Amino acid sequence: MIDVRRGTPADLDVIVRLAAAYCIAEEQPFDEVTVRGAMVPLLAADEHGHVWVAQDGEHLVGYAVLTWGWSIESGGREALLDEVYAGRSGSGIGTALVEQCLRAAQEAGARAIFLETEIDNDAARRLYRRHGFTEELSVWMRSVL
Repeated sequence: MIDVRRGTPADLDVIVRLAAAYCIAEEQPFDEVTVRGAMVPLLAADEHGHVWVAQDGEHLVGYAVLTWGWSIESGGREALLDEVYAGRSGSGIGTALVEQCLRAAQEAGARAIFLETEIDNDAARRLYRRHGFTEELSVWMRSVL
């Protein structure tokens, strides 16, 4: 049975290993120092967001990162579902993590929740659509500072 709970600082090393697996699956670069540094404040307090972990017995089998933002368009606090990783596809882990993040965002007063998927990741978009997400026509842009 999968249980979803808030990640703790004691989970950091396992979450970093899961993040490495996520990056491999998504064909994204992985920088352990960057990931570790970004996870620490999320595991320590609520100011920037949450890390949720999926646990099967004694093993962590997935994680999700939910972060906070603020938007005039949204009318205040909004959330970003930054990463969702399920170690076993089709096992309900992703669904459990997404549902928990939606609840957590609502409880934190977020007015909207956003996410980004790769253009060819149809499986992820099917999961998110089942939970009420819709595609928008805007394009995300990025500048590394």
